[in-house]
Amino acid sequence: MSTYVYGIARGEVADLDDRLTGIGDPPLPVRALNEGELAAIVSDCPAELKPRRRDLLAHQHVLAEVSGSHPVLPMRFGSVSSSDEDVRSVLAEHADRYQDQLSRLSGRVEYNVKAVHDEDAVLHQVLAEEPDLRVMAEANRAAGGGTYEERVRFGERVAEAVRAHEVRDAKLVEEALAPTAEDVRPGPESGGWFLSLSLLLDKDAADPLLTAAADLEKAHPWLKLRLNGPLPPYSFVES
Repeated sequence: MSTYVYGIARGEVADLDDRLTGIGDPPLPVRALNEGELAAIVSDCPAELKPRRRDLLAHQHVLAEVSGSHPVLPMRFGSVSSSDEDVRSVLAEHADRYQDQLSRLSGRVEYNVKAVHDEDAVLHQVLAEEPDLRVMAEANRAAGGGTYEERVRFGERVAEAVRAHEVRDAKLVEEALAPTAEDVRPGPESGGWFLSLSLLLDKDAADPLLTAAADLEKAHPWLKLRLNGPLPPYSFVES
């Protein structure tokens, strides 16, 4: 049976006595592997490990429970070792590095920001900024929609302009939000967004980020921002 790792805690973690369960169906008991001044929070790993919503939430719940009494370095979902013995060996070998990271991330949380365009609003903005596209649109409309080739060419030009807008707006979002954070990293990749950005904040210092995001959407109505947090600072743990 392989070992699933939720995170690495500072200090000795007392026996959890099966009071905390984690991933799996049925949920598997969580235990602590103490090694020196560190402890790995682990459980057995299910035979089939998939990022189901239930298991993702269970992973976060375990981290939240343990972090109530110990600083915890969170591992991303899917961190698996071959055995408890291998986990202990890694803790002993890299203890100084884990302690440094625990100190750096203590009291910090992560916010993930995803940016997408409102399709109608960004199309209106693109046409307002590109006189050539307006001329093409008006010519096609006057010709009853234009030929197939003309419609394809117009669609290609619009797509190019929207992609350029995405590049420009990704930089705009990062420049506006980065000053509110202690550190910024590319966020987890996912479809449907032109930007995913992870920001490291003091757990009590989210207000400037929330204000900056709201101001950005107000000033640029074609921008839609989705903020998710506070989260354990997954993106800032060095592998």
